[in-house]
Amino acid sequence: MTHSTRIVGALALLLLIGSAGCTDEEVEKKRAAALQPIAVREQASSIIKGDDGYVVNWAGVLANTNPWHFGEHIVATVVAKNAEGKEVVRLEQPLDAVPPAGTLPFTGQVVTQDKPADVSIAYRPARWHLAGRIVSAFQPFPVRGVLTDRTADGNYLVTGYVGTPYVMPTRSLAVTALLRDKRGKLLGGGSTFVDNLQAGENRRFILQIKSVQNTRDIASAEVSARTWGSSSRPFEQLALGGALPLHTVKPKMPPFAKDRGRQAPLASATHP
Repeated sequence: MTHSTRIVGALALLLLIGSAGCTDEEVEKKRAAALQPIAVREQASSIIKGDDGYVVNWAGVLANTNPWHFGEHIVATVVAKNAEGKEVVRLEQPLDAVPPAGTLPFTGQVVTQDKPADVSIAYRPARWHLAGRIVSAFQPFPVRGVLTDRTADGNYLVTGYVGTPYVMPTRSLAVTALLRDKRGKLLGGGSTFVDNLQAGENRRFILQIKSVQNTRDIASAEVSARTWGSSSRPFEQLALGGALPLHTVKPKMPPFAKDRGRQAPLASATHP
């Protein structure tokens, strides 16, 4: 066998191996098939007579157990039917991206003139996106000073402040309050938005929620904030920009003149 014949044979073998292998798209499909689907951890809905019609409210929590992938472009389809089984509401709600090994609390609301008797929610499967950072890089947005109150018109008022742990400004945050009874059962909830949150800033949010027939049943409001958008891009951009340092003020106390002490000897060393 000549040298040129060996080269041609090797190239043919490489081409054969390449054609037998998988394309990038096929590899990604196989990888996605191995991921666990988004789970519906809990959900609730309510129908309340309002001044302008019937208020249909829903709330839920989705969970992503995959440690390295975002669940993106999830759509909830909400259908409400009257007592005769006729659809009076059909609404598609794009949901925000679910972070790796994280959860997504969400709420929604619509008003209809026809009285609904039943509400159902279905979910479109998530598309998967490999996270550009480890899970600990996606830090939660701190929520502080939450206060609640029952108003005379039947609403439930939730106020508080939200901040950001990131250096880059946050263009838009979705703040969600889930209302629970004394046993922890989900009753309903509401959401609002906070825009252009700067590093080191705390912004006030106000939620007026009408989703529970008797607000006396509400025992707690579970408030959280997340980046707004059906893709992971806003969250990943913040994480790539870096987090704020935990301590931004230098200590004012002078250093100790000498070391505060040494570790005490083990009891077994002094008492045989």
